[in-house]
Amino acid sequence: MRTGGGGAGRRGWAIALALALAGAACEPEEGDVAAPPVPGPAQPEAEPPAPDREQESPAQRDAAARGAPADEGCDALPSADELRRLLREAPDRGDAGGLFGGRKAWAATVNRQGEVCTVVVSTDDAADAWPGSQSIAKAKAYTANAFSTDAAPLSTARLYTLAQPGHSLYGIAAGNPLHADCMAKPEDHEAAERRVCGGTIAFGGGVPLYRDGRRAGGLGVSGDTACADHEIAKRIRGAAGLDPPGGPTSDDITFADADGPSPFAHPLCPNTIRNGQALGDEAPGS
Repeated sequence: MRTGGGGAGRRGWAIALALALAGAACEPEEGDVAAPPVPGPAQPEAEPPAPDREQESPAQRDAAARGAPADEGCDALPSADELRRLLREAPDRGDAGGLFGGRKAWAATVNRQGEVCTVVVSTDDAADAWPGSQSIAKAKAYTANAFSTDAAPLSTARLYTLAQPGHSLYGIAAGNPLHADCMAKPEDHEAAERRVCGGTIAFGGGVPLYRDGRRAGGLGVSGDTACADHEIAKRIRGAAGLDPPGGPTSDDITFADADGPSPFAHPLCPNTIRNGQALGDEAPGS
């Protein structure tokens, strides 16, 4: 006697064969091009990571909050390695005069906000340059930035006569004293970086720095006579491409003996040389 199990088995076998044949028909033959996959929904682009504000200085965070240009920070100015190279190369561009020809000097930069960015020394032994000039270089950089504008550069050399008794800026040095905790041993000269140290110097060696016609900070050089310091600072600024819009001599040091009386005049120094021209020596004391 036959049962219904054989019919069910034949029907299951037929269904399986049909499914297998249908699958084979769907496979592309050799040479056929498969249909491209249907794209899914577009994925949003990943946003760049937010800057780490904890690693930035107060001035940088303030500039970012105000949407200020990048030239307010230290990134707009030479790095420590670049500034050291420029400082060492500057005396090779001709006699700078002074006592050492500008070869034993400190250089410091501040950004537009007045923060110290870099402090370097030209000598291998940091104490071989005048140790006291480290703080003076910082103060010169601060002064040049603090009293210049985008349209009117003012080197520290041009403050000399104005700061003398009987003139309109007498007492200016008392307005922004150098913070004592910004002083450091020669080998610890980087300790003041990213701090506003202040200081006001009214003799040569400090020049403002400009980028794209806008004041980006200040540079201070110290370690020789004030006149030689100005020459070295001017050379560094030019080599770095940070001259004022009016050119490298728009805030140049002037001398009454060579240029005539002026409220911006600076006295001659021992072995004074300006732009390659020997101008004489400082007058002897009376």
